[in-house]
Amino acid sequence: MGVFEDSVSTFLLPIKEYLADESVSEVLVNGPSEIFVEKKGILYKTNAKFLDEQALQAAIRNIAQFVGRRIDEENPILDARLPDGSRVAAVLPPCSRKGTTLSIRKFSQSSPTFVDLVNRGSISKDAARFIDVCVFLAKNIIISGGTGSGKTTLLNVIGSRIPSNQRLLVIEDSSELKIETDHIVFFETRHPDSEGKGAVTIRDLIKSALRLRPDRIIVGEVRGPEALDLISAMNTGHGGSMGTTHANTPYDGLVRLETLSMMGDTQVPVAAIRRQIASAVHLVVQIKRLADGSRKVTHVTEVVPEVDDHGRYQVRDIYRFIQRSRAQDGKIIGELIPTGYIPSFMDEIEINKIPFGRDKFVPPDWFTPGPDGA
Repeated sequence: MGVFEDSVSTFLLPIKEYLADESVSEVLVNGPSEIFVEKKGILYKTNAKFLDEQALQAAIRNIAQFVGRRIDEENPILDARLPDGSRVAAVLPPCSRKGTTLSIRKFSQSSPTFVDLVNRGSISKDAARFIDVCVFLAKNIIISGGTGSGKTTLLNVIGSRIPSNQRLLVIEDSSELKIETDHIVFFETRHPDSEGKGAVTIRDLIKSALRLRPDRIIVGEVRGPEALDLISAMNTGHGGSMGTTHANTPYDGLVRLETLSMMGDTQVPVAAIRRQIASAVHLVVQIKRLADGSRKVTHVTEVVPEVDDHGRYQVRDIYRFIQRSRAQDGKIIGELIPTGYIPSFMDEIEINKIPFGRDKFVPPDWFTPGPDGA
């Protein structure tokens, strides 16, 4: 971990081996005597321990000092990014009742591609190709999923497919994305100083980004009133923009955006916000961490650009993951298959002579789709 390792590895000695282990994706400390690690999506309890609560708090204070933050009785919560990109979160007692809680989500050094995701079984070849087509056609995409489901990894992959002749502005709370394209600008929020001044929010950065001639805007994680700014940007000439949000289904992802859009001081009626979201978001890609620890795309869903008579979003699954069985070792066996629904913008695909025909949406013989492919 470079300079960081030289500076504070003494304090993190009990978990040093796990920070160095490439197979470990996250280290979770629940008090000085309870340490778990995540490998391939599965949690394992370790025998590692900190000497006592004071030793654990000393480690966290050193991390905070190194990244220019403060954690103490007045500020018992730390959310920071290490120089290597790893994400650190900590909560001190008495807010954390079992003792100081620490999470270090390690930063992946590799930059996966769609080929890697297909080889891992995270997505089917046809679904990956379809998403690639949607990126080329500048469709606005929301990636929905739970914590640790792989949203950031998927956004890295999809974002890296943006044509290199387009200007991309990436806005994040803590920089995690490693999108690779020729013309890209990264923005990161700034927390307030000890006097509560100098904060720069995602909303501030989106407003600045709109003045900097972006072709597309990516918000790493939409979790506040900036949802309304992103939706507005999607609706005003910044096609092909993207973001991620926490939700369990594509429909819930749209409801989440609606809720976040109303968190600010906006006076926009909810019906108008719903219409904006339905018009702005073309595609929701749902990713999920399954019970066996694997991370899979479970839905690729089109959003119909209008709400129904009851004001509800209309979504149509284009691809959906169907679990067929489960192996003796617990591994989930299933497929991401087409449902039979033809996307409404199929004519755009054909007009642009993109080699992705209607046959790619034909479901397998054993699948019986419901109404509209649901």
